[in-house]
Amino acid sequence: MAVERALVVAVDLRDPKRPLEPELAEFEALIEAAGAQVAGRIVQRLDAVDAATLVGSGKAREIATRAEELGATKVFVFNDLRPRQRKNLDTIITLPIVDRTMVILDIFAQRARSREGKLQVELAQLRHRQANLIGSETALSRLGGGVGTRGPGETKLEVDRRTIGARISVLGRQLETVRRARAVRRAPRGGTPLVALVGYTNVGKSSLLNRLAHSTQDGAAFVADQPFATLDPTLRRVYLAPGVYARVADTVGFITELPKELINAFRATLEELESADVLLHVIDASNPDWPRQKQSVEDILHELGVAGKPTVLVFNKIDKRDPNAAPALPSDAPAVSARTGAGLDDLRARIVERVASQAAHA
Repeated sequence: MAVERALVVAVDLRDPKRPLEPELAEFEALIEAAGAQVAGRIVQRLDAVDAATLVGSGKAREIATRAEELGATKVFVFNDLRPRQRKNLDTIITLPIVDRTMVILDIFAQRARSREGKLQVELAQLRHRQANLIGSETALSRLGGGVGTRGPGETKLEVDRRTIGARISVLGRQLETVRRARAVRRAPRGGTPLVALVGYTNVGKSSLLNRLAHSTQDGAAFVADQPFATLDPTLRRVYLAPGVYARVADTVGFITELPKELINAFRATLEELESADVLLHVIDASNPDWPRQKQSVEDILHELGVAGKPTVLVFNKIDKRDPNAAPALPSDAPAVSARTGAGLDDLRARIVERVASQAAHA
């Protein structure tokens, strides 16, 4: 199958608190992770998005022309697209239009391994289509295959609203069964505290869990240098200090403005966070964009209602960081390397300290 060629489109609202470039580069990396090749990009700078077409009708025609020149097979839009904007763009741009949420859902669909993960992805796909694609028959028929359509729900693209609603109800009931089973598994066992790993996607949470738990290859959490490698939470018993152990849970990675469809679909998984005694917020020390990623994770934790949980901040991948890199890391946060094992004794001590403090106030 030929590799899809992507023309990336974005509106830059010139917000000094949220520069476009880091997130746009991240979007292009997601597109490539989903299996497409970025052939070019068009950025429209506006004070506000155009209500009718997102970019303005003139720019939309320019996009159509540029896509043809580049031999693009799909147009990937960074900004949120409303159904009306999508429908109007469809009258000008003859190529399939894929938004950021669809790209993320596509990656989730490719990474889902367990039955639970596939159920969650299908639920998220159907909710997104129900909210954004119903009534846009042209958009549905154009999507065809490839990025933006793959996964458990790909055969249901053309179904009507009623059928989608019925399937969503079925998936909801099945995931409720999963939620109850997880609640039983998370129940306190002999006073062993529960520590949940959280962090931006691809910061090394699974690698850190494997290192802390001394997991062998057969029992190790799945690790890959790719976004959203972990969809299914993994629970391991970890030694912290003489006579002190914790259950440590890995969770799905976050991303700036994680689509609400995914947050809702993965609530059964993310309930690990609600039950946790301590959150271990893992940050990629080698990424110069770590402050934005840290803030994004904190925003999502706030949305999930767990922002007040006792938290240990830890900077991973310290072995890959340039000593002179900016911004500087906080001096009071442990810096570790899941690859080499550096700094893990300090991290264990911090977790013990935070767990003990939490137990004293319980």
